[in-house]
Amino acid sequence: MRNLILTVTLFCLNFNTYSFSNEINCDEFKKFSISHITCKANLMKNKTLSSGKNFLEDTKNYQNKKWSKEKVMEK
Repeated sequence: MRNLILTVTLFCLNFNTYSFSNEINCDEFKKFSISHITCKANLMKNKTLSSGKNFLEDTKNYQNKKWSKEKVMEK
């Protein structure tokens, strides 16, 4: 009984994760329509911009950590 409840709970939670997703689904458009191509292009643009922003933030954080350690060592 315990295993059944656990399995049902995990099964239900698995389906709910897709309902909270904020990604746009381009499958609702026809495959070779202009709206489908536009949707795919916007998704690609957004992912590229977000990964670029993450890269810049990680680089800035790394530099700040290294420079702050060097300043402490100089004193």
